[in-house]
Amino acid sequence: MAVVNRDPLTAPHRTRNDAFLTVGVAVLAVVLALLVDDGLPLGPRGWALLAGAHVPLVWRRSRPLLVLFAVAACVTPYHVLDYNHAVPVPATLVALYTVAATGTVRRSLLTAVLVLGPTLIINSFTNPDGALELLRISGWVIAVLFFGVDARLYRQYVASIVERAERAERTREEEARRRVAEERLRIARDLHDLLAHSITLIGVRTSVAAHVLTADPDRLDREAVAQALDDIAETCRTARGELRTTLEVLRANEASESVAGEREWGAEPGSGSSSGSGSSPGSGLGSPDGRGPLPGLDGLGALAEAARVAGAEVELSVHADGVPPSVGAAAYRIVQEALTNAVRHGGREDLSVRVGLRAAEGTLRVTVTDDGTGTGHRVSGAGRNGVGHGQGAVGSTPGFGLVGMRERARSVGGTLDAGPGPTVGFEVIAELPLPREEPS
Repeated sequence: MAVVNRDPLTAPHRTRNDAFLTVGVAVLAVVLALLVDDGLPLGPRGWALLAGAHVPLVWRRSRPLLVLFAVAACVTPYHVLDYNHAVPVPATLVALYTVAATGTVRRSLLTAVLVLGPTLIINSFTNPDGALELLRISGWVIAVLFFGVDARLYRQYVASIVERAERAERTREEEARRRVAEERLRIARDLHDLLAHSITLIGVRTSVAAHVLTADPDRLDREAVAQALDDIAETCRTARGELRTTLEVLRANEASESVAGEREWGAEPGSGSSSGSGSSPGSGLGSPDGRGPLPGLDGLGALAEAARVAGAEVELSVHADGVPPSVGAAAYRIVQEALTNAVRHGGREDLSVRVGLRAAEGTLRVTVTDDGTGTGHRVSGAGRNGVGHGQGAVGSTPGFGLVGMRERARSVGGTLDAGPGPTVGFEVIAELPLPREEPS
């Protein structure tokens, strides 16, 4: 099958292989000349014409038409001289097959006409009463040409299948690379949301502890210091648990059942102000190391409480029921990043933040507004990359916070707009579409 599937015009060592084929056909012709009596016995002229009909077959695949003409030029006078008619038949059939297997259907039909015409004319002179012989010759010529055309079409069919398979393989590789890139972006986004929020809270609480230690050493408030250190330890445990939860998602599928069992064993119901997709790892509830389900609207209360501990006055309002887990997780991360930016860049001690979530008309609208002094360029969900909250601060470096929030919104088909508030502060508005049919 490999010989049939290979293109005869580009096959390796084709001239050498055709030379071996020519020798085999010549040996067959000699055997037929010795064993078959179908005309005059071959003389020197007959052997010379027979050799001339076989030698061009060495280059049959390089020049198929020229080889056919060369064979015909030797075979025609051979038959006119009424030598053994069966002897040159194999060489003629090989030349005809090569023309049909390497050319178009039109060329094969034209070849059939050019070959059958002189053959029938010659046979009418040498054997006027051989009607059956005419049918036999025509049948052999047509059959060989048909077999060559069929082999060429089959070869093209196999080549098209191979091409489609290679194209599909390339498509799969491109899809795999695209998914890897998306997964890397998702991991980077998750780690940014987790670490930025946790490190910001740790920094604020560390500053509180340092201030208590240095403000009035003679009147050291040990309880305040202990509370600040406990908050830092709790934040570290929560961050460690959420980081572990994020990394476990990347494990192989065969480990998913055992991971789910561990989470179910270690998780406890979390508290929150509304229904959502599960308790938040950021809430610090659940197992001792903070591991639990992926974050959702149930964890917004813990985020607000963490921001209050960091010194901000947070007003949380949630009016959303039956939110799908994917949309709930996106809303949670957007609120988490917005609160982190507000605490980090608010620029005032009496910072107040208003967080609102409302589901209406198939859309979950998320708004986070603060009255801080930090400013920034507005970033829309359909537009350009943005810079972080607090761009106006001296020496500040643009971060990935707003870009990450925009990607969170876009991951569920939503949009996000962030920038300076109507009067003061900073405002983040996200609109996340809700599916028409709630998942079971």
